[in-house]
Amino acid sequence: MAAIGLENLQAEVGEVRSRRDIGRVSRIHRGMVEVSGLSALASQLDLVEIGPPGQPGRLGEVVALSRESISVLPDGDAEGLAMGEAVTLLGPGDIAPDDSWIGRVIDPFGRALDGRAILRGSRPRPLRGTPVNPTMRRVLGPRLETGLAVFNTLLPIVRGQRIGLFAGSGVGKSTLLAKLARGVQADVVVIGLIGERSREVREFVERVLGPEGMARAVVVAATSDRSPLVRRRCAWTMMAVAEHFRDAGRHVLLLADSVTRFAEAHREIALAAGEDGSLRGFPPSTAGQITGLCERAGPGTETQGDITAIFSVLVAGSDMDEPVADLMRGVLDGHVVLDRKIAERGRFPAIDILRSVSRSLPDAASEAENTLISTARQRLGTYDRSEMMIQAGLYAPGSDPLLDAAIEAWPKLDAFVAEDEWDGVQASFRRLGECLVPRGSEGNGSQDSDVAGDGP
Repeated sequence: MAAIGLENLQAEVGEVRSRRDIGRVSRIHRGMVEVSGLSALASQLDLVEIGPPGQPGRLGEVVALSRESISVLPDGDAEGLAMGEAVTLLGPGDIAPDDSWIGRVIDPFGRALDGRAILRGSRPRPLRGTPVNPTMRRVLGPRLETGLAVFNTLLPIVRGQRIGLFAGSGVGKSTLLAKLARGVQADVVVIGLIGERSREVREFVERVLGPEGMARAVVVAATSDRSPLVRRRCAWTMMAVAEHFRDAGRHVLLLADSVTRFAEAHREIALAAGEDGSLRGFPPSTAGQITGLCERAGPGTETQGDITAIFSVLVAGSDMDEPVADLMRGVLDGHVVLDRKIAERGRFPAIDILRSVSRSLPDAASEAENTLISTARQRLGTYDRSEMMIQAGLYAPGSDPLLDAAIEAWPKLDAFVAEDEWDGVQASFRRLGECLVPRGSEGNGSQDSDVAGDGP
């Protein structure tokens, strides 16, 4: 502990600046601040502090450069700023995560939000780190226990996988993320709350995660009232913290809520910097920002750990073809769709199994388990295609054996998706097999019953 304390102290002392580079506000226009005197020193995305040197001021980020001046987007609006005001160049604003951050709530600048002191780590990390060399990465790892029957079976999550959670507002997305934070096997959980409502941060930490979930978690939060530069930075900080633990050889579960708000924050900054909106209002650089963020997660090299990532995506009106959702589907290793109609009838998590897919299959399951998964999907699909006819009373039982089996299995499978399962993956598959066994054949050695008991 003494050695760790000394390293932290050296890191804090190393942050003390012996000199300051100072410019002056030369123009304020449409929320942007132009600063003269720093154009030969500043770089893109550097941080500045607007206000008297040596006193707490307003943060800003460099978004454009010219020979005469730099353009700064302030944290918040430009109200109260004056011509000639001092602007101090802070530099790239790297972050230095530390193992002592586990159990803490921090902001995108690495400052504590929970009222307690926090120490810098000994190794600063760039916010926009580079992905692992694709030729050096390991393949996806083994299947993970999740604590939820549906993810143990129909939608498996494997170590190093990246999946998307696509949902509208108010359909149980945050609750599902919290269950995964508590249940998925991992050494450390890093949670990014990007643009969340301020009241929900404390509720998520204290009530949804609880002491058990926070015991292995680092929460990075930027609420919806913060400026777009802070909300965008939240996603980068979250990923840099996850990379810190991955490089130490740990398995990290990363939960990002949500990538849509990250993209919206980037859109505000890019449009303010003069970029055109072309993808339904999103600038062309949005695709690069999203893919660059997602590609930093995944399996590490032979000497590193892995980052298993779950990115939530807000889809307005269940439009899976809107730009952010469309980009995410092409980058990730699977997607889970939450449906409002399912939530409205009271089943949570409101997962639409037929519209969801895990690209870890079929490798993540044995032959017998894949047979169970295929049978369950087939029966759900058969019921879905005929649901209107069934509900209208137009189907005569016995007309179609496949549809009869689907009608019998549907309520059991629907209930199965909502079940928690803490006894392991094999217990989840046994339960799934029971849902597919026809009435009267539970003890007759049927094929479904045999498959339900098979191991991997």
